[in-house]
Amino acid sequence: MVRPPAAPAVWPVAIRSVLGLRSSAVRSRRPALAHPRPQPSPEAIISADKALSWAFAEEFPQDDTAVLAARGRAAELGVATVSPAVGATLTVLAAAMSARSVVELGTGTGVTALYVLAGMADDGVLTTIDIEVEHQRAAKESFAEAGVRAGRTRPISGRPLEVLPRLTDGAYDMVVAGGDPHFYPEYVAQSHRLLRDGGLLVVTEALWHDAVADPARRDETTTTVRGVGRSLQEDESFVTALLPVGGGLLVAAKR
Repeated sequence: MVRPPAAPAVWPVAIRSVLGLRSSAVRSRRPALAHPRPQPSPEAIISADKALSWAFAEEFPQDDTAVLAARGRAAELGVATVSPAVGATLTVLAAAMSARSVVELGTGTGVTALYVLAGMADDGVLTTIDIEVEHQRAAKESFAEAGVRAGRTRPISGRPLEVLPRLTDGAYDMVVAGGDPHFYPEYVAQSHRLLRDGGLLVVTEALWHDAVADPARRDETTTTVRGVGRSLQEDESFVTALLPVGGGLLVAAKR
C-alpha cells in the first residue's frame, strides 16, 4: 500500500512531540508554568533531528505511475513491497555497477524489479524467481505497463532454492534477496557462487521491522536475520554495510 507523504510542516511537531519537544509557536500558546518542565538533553534533540531527517529521506523519492500501479496490484494480493527509498537505492546501486545480469529472489508484483531495471544497462536481463504464479502474472502486467521489453526479464516459477542451483556460477552482477527471511542464509550461500568478483548482494528487510537492533528480541525470525548480517560481516570474501533505509538494506560486495 502506498503511504501518502506527510505534510512537511507536520513532521517537526509530530516527531519532536514524541521526545517532549515543541516548536516555539506551540510553546508560546501555553501559559507559563510555575515549575517549568526539564529541558530535553542534547542527545534527545539530536535523536529528534535524525528521526526528522530519516523521515524526509524516506519521502524524498517519487514513484512513477508504473511503480504506483504495481504497488496497487501488491495491495490487492496482500504482497509486501519495498519503500520508495529502498527502491531508489536499488536503482542507484544497479546503475553504479552498470548491471547487465541480475537475479531477484521473490518477484512479488514487480515493484522491486522495476526499480532494479531502471538502473540496469539497456541490454541487461533480470532473472526473477517466485513460487507464486499469480504474483508473476501480476508482475508481467507491471512490466508491460512500464514498457519493459520482453527480453529484459526472465521470470522463473518455482522455489528459489530449487532454481538457484541451476543458474550459472559467477555470471551475475547483482543478487537481490527478499521474501521469507528464513531462507536468507541459503540465499547468501548461493550468492557466493552466483556473483562475479565485484558483484553485489543486497538483502532487503535487513532490520526486520527494527527488531534486529533490539538486543532483547530473540524470536526465530529476528535471530535469523541478525545472524545473516553477522555472518556476512565476518566473511572475508565480502565487504559489507547495513543501510538504515526502509526496512533495512544489507549490502555486500564480493571481493
